[in-house]
Amino acid sequence: MTASPKVQERIDALRELLHHHAHQYYVLDAPELPDAEYDKLFRELQELEARHPELLVPDSPTQRVGGAVLEGFAKVRHKVPMLSIRTETDIEATGARNFDGRVRRELGLVEGAEPIEYVAELKFDGLAISLRYERGTLVQAATRGDGEVGEDVTQNIRTVGQIPLRLHGKDVPPVLEVRGEVYMRRDDFERMNEQQRQKIAQGAKNEKTFVNPRNAAAGAVRQLDPAIARQRPLSFFAYGWGEIDGGPAFGTHFELLQALRRWGMPVSADTRVCKGADELVAFHQEIGARRDQLPYDIDGVVYKVNSLALQKRLGFVTREPRWAVAHKFPAQEQLTTVVDIGIQVGRTGKLTPVAKLEPVFVGGVTVTNATLHNEDEARRKDVRIGDTVIVRRAGDVIPEVVAVVPDKRVKGAEPFTMPHRCPVCGSEAVREEGEADYRCTGGLFCGAQRKQAILHFAQRRAMDVEGLGEKLVDQLVEAGVVKTLPDLYRLGLANLVALDRMGEKSAQNLLAGLEQSKTTTLPRFLYGLGIRHVGEATARDLARHFGGLDAIMDASAERLLEVPDVGPIVAESIHTFFAQPHNREVVEQLRACGLHWEEGEPAAQAPKPLAGKTVVLTGTLPTLGRDEAKDLLEAAGAKVAGSVSKKTSYVVAGAEAGSKLDKAQELGVPVLDEDGLRKLLAG
Repeated sequence: MTASPKVQERIDALRELLHHHAHQYYVLDAPELPDAEYDKLFRELQELEARHPELLVPDSPTQRVGGAVLEGFAKVRHKVPMLSIRTETDIEATGARNFDGRVRRELGLVEGAEPIEYVAELKFDGLAISLRYERGTLVQAATRGDGEVGEDVTQNIRTVGQIPLRLHGKDVPPVLEVRGEVYMRRDDFERMNEQQRQKIAQGAKNEKTFVNPRNAAAGAVRQLDPAIARQRPLSFFAYGWGEIDGGPAFGTHFELLQALRRWGMPVSADTRVCKGADELVAFHQEIGARRDQLPYDIDGVVYKVNSLALQKRLGFVTREPRWAVAHKFPAQEQLTTVVDIGIQVGRTGKLTPVAKLEPVFVGGVTVTNATLHNEDEARRKDVRIGDTVIVRRAGDVIPEVVAVVPDKRVKGAEPFTMPHRCPVCGSEAVREEGEADYRCTGGLFCGAQRKQAILHFAQRRAMDVEGLGEKLVDQLVEAGVVKTLPDLYRLGLANLVALDRMGEKSAQNLLAGLEQSKTTTLPRFLYGLGIRHVGEATARDLARHFGGLDAIMDASAERLLEVPDVGPIVAESIHTFFAQPHNREVVEQLRACGLHWEEGEPAAQAPKPLAGKTVVLTGTLPTLGRDEAKDLLEAAGAKVAGSVSKKTSYVVAGAEAGSKLDKAQELGVPVLDEDGLRKLLAG
């Protein structure tokens, strides 16, 4: 049957797409498609070529394994090709049963024959590597490349601590090529990305964060500078071999893996022998359940016929061994479109930008929302409405936007900007210095924070309202009976007995508890308001310093700084809270409901000998720790700065003082030792 022009056009288009994306993935380490999307295009091309074999050409992506050799690395021709294996994408048990059925048919086994023995392994998400050992010494490391020719990355691989430079054991073959995967652990990846974010925040140029551990590992291995590769935390697992010359004879795949482990190679502890399809299915299900608890990324499992003799009988077809298959898990990354960007307000007032998505099936569920975390992350990824994005979901982890596909951006898409008003209550949203998140300041009024505000207010160390627990608060809020804190004191018996599982006696007890809570203390009331950064100790200090609530509510940030142990962040938080009309209104209504406490005279102001002075600490002092010295200086009214300038009043220098001391001497700033500091504090 002759193919129509439309079929020819589709085949050409698919080949062009797959060549492009293979180049992005293997050569540039900058993938534009999730694996699942690439696999879908690849399968479509395979099916078209199977139906129209006359259109098959030698350079089709289906006839080769991977990407080209990157310029800058020497080429290495593999003595034994590094071939890919067939992929089963069925996420259920049929993937394992299909493979077992194919193997049995190829071997001509009749129904009822002994089950075939397999080796089941994890399918690591990293970069395939071939390690060549001669007389036990590592002499060469090469990437897969196109399966026939790879790149010489020996110097970079030598920096990976898990890869032995010399194998041990008297029976190590004179020539041994170990095949395995270089990968990056999730905790190492997160730690490295956090370091990258800090560099970017400090203004470093040409720095970036990495999309996922696989890209980070691949980029490290294929660095032209081994010094850079050495800084990347890479790991390795062996799972196969290429050329072997000499050494002991082996009958099974698993025996050889055990020998690799014995000779010093890391082999996954999750590699095991399985008999028949049922045990393969059980392995797939077990690993799938544990997938998100593993310390590294995997995207499936691999089944291999254990007997080397049977592997030889089964042989290869085109680009794949008949004796092995990869059985994938549900894709954890997929492509979709951002239809809107909304703001979610959490129970503590945290504002989180959320991408509203075209529904997409990823990680085993349909996803419609994905977190953008905070303003910095949203800007760094530059996510805009209308963008095509890669969405990731792993297990129970909240779906997130990993990256934007820039080539698919719609014209006129506007950059995202964080709102400065809470979308729920309209209160001001502020971002404190050193914080990544914006927070709503309408804590006593905001509907999103209602339950949290009530529970905090009613707790034992605050207003101590007996009987007002989480389940009851849920009912009161969801029924619309309580919207703000004063509504608690307006509750009647009828309101309460109408609730589920609320008897008249329990309702009367709650009303009595509310009435009793009206007589309190100013520190308890302040703490109960839930002002960010104001704990019980700070509430006591505020009450002692100002004497009354009105003075605290009207105090400027500068006046608040006069309170012992209140620093700039806490002072600003208190000032911002009481600057919100909503919060002041709630306080006044609570007073009107009968809440009262004794107030006293403001504490006498102690003289502060270092008020208006700026001090810099450097080096190690003989008896005072850095934090202790800072606390003493701030208590005396000084501002403790992190760098020396012309405005610096004093530099306190201890042992091993660094560049700050040099700068002070250069500018003529007075330099004190610990004794000088103590005299300064004594006035």
